[in-house]
Amino acid sequence: MSTVRVLGLGDNIVDRFVDRGVEYPGGNAVNVAVFSRRLGAEAAYLGVFGDDEHGRFVRGAIEESGVNTSRSPVRPGPNGVTEIETVDGERRFLGWNEGGVTISDPLVLDDDDVRYAAGFHLIHSSAYSGVVPELPKLGGTRALRSYDFSSEPEYRTSDYLDAVGPWIDLALVSLGPLPRTETWSELRRIASHGPSLVLGTQGAGGAVLFDGDAYYYSDAAPLPGSLIDTMGCGDAYLSAFVVELLRSGWRRNARPGGAALHRSMRRAAQFAAQQCGVEGAFGHGRPIDGAVDAAGAVTRSAGDAG
Repeated sequence: MSTVRVLGLGDNIVDRFVDRGVEYPGGNAVNVAVFSRRLGAEAAYLGVFGDDEHGRFVRGAIEESGVNTSRSPVRPGPNGVTEIETVDGERRFLGWNEGGVTISDPLVLDDDDVRYAAGFHLIHSSAYSGVVPELPKLGGTRALRSYDFSSEPEYRTSDYLDAVGPWIDLALVSLGPLPRTETWSELRRIASHGPSLVLGTQGAGGAVLFDGDAYYYSDAAPLPGSLIDTMGCGDAYLSAFVVELLRSGWRRNARPGGAALHRSMRRAAQFAAQQCGVEGAFGHGRPIDGAVDAAGAVTRSAGDAG
């Protein structure tokens, strides 16, 4: 295959680590594009930026990472912002501004956008991207499509899976320490809604993949040093998995074999372990200067700070 091309479609956000006093650019679709670029792929990001300082900050960091954002619109309103603290290396989310313009004024793909997206080998999006209504527009392209369902149960209901599953080739889901038989059942259930590959990550427990016929396993790779935080580790896993699998020849009319799946999972585990030893998702951190302005204020529910 020629140079692998990956498009991140949807969410971008500013992750504010209040315990460190540092904020970082991020977002699932952004992270996958940036990590794919670091792995040698050609990468681009297509999503909505707010017209505030946070939007300019995120876009600048993405472009400095070698990822093309030229088709991404800027819209009036706040960029997405979330507040986080780190406890024993694990993230704890304190609140967010509901994704800012990514959700309040989401991306709507026109014909030119669809033609642009069709030029990539893989298009990746997520449950936080606000693009579910746009996925059918990509159904006629030859590009493979991956989707991160994250860990929240509301993104794995039958109705949600019915809306997303038929339009994707690879589903990623964070399962946590789920017992093996329950893991098998959940991966098979997700696969029944359409995706040909379902990949479940389980943190220190490694990952499990279901290809419609068999299950494949990958242990977590040892950390290169101490655990800094888990921000972006799952995105790093997915990025390395898809880039390696695409290099092995994966495409719509070529189902990946067992050897390629095993190799891609091992490479993904190694890359994810490296990511867990760094701060933020892909660097570019800057000090938090005072409170978020009113337009981008982070909201908290009564239970968020507990």
